[in-house]
Amino acid sequence: MEKISFNDFWKVDLRVGTILEVNPFPNARKPAYQLRIDFGPEMGIKQSSAQLTHLYQPEDLTGRQVIAVTNFPPKQIANFFSEVLVLGLEQEGGVVLLQPDRAVENGVRVS
Repeated sequence: MEKISFNDFWKVDLRVGTILEVNPFPNARKPAYQLRIDFGPEMGIKQSSAQLTHLYQPEDLTGRQVIAVTNFPPKQIANFFSEVLVLGLEQEGGVVLLQPDRAVENGVRVS
């Protein structure tokens, strides 16, 4: 594993947001949802494609807080632009979301 410096870590902007809306994403190569996520007044609402369909139903995700990388450039996935990367733990059976263990303000930076 390559070592990185603390300064390298701080270049990654990890923030908390709340999922507002979840829609199916039939054009994705792998099963995924299109998410609209509120990152607070500074960043606003961003969208993401997330491969969460194996363990989560849309109603399980709406209102849930997640952690995402917010400073990657947008990535086009089929006909959709994903603006943030929602973080999860990949395991057999599907991706498990990373999330705060209690509610925090949207837009808070992970430190």
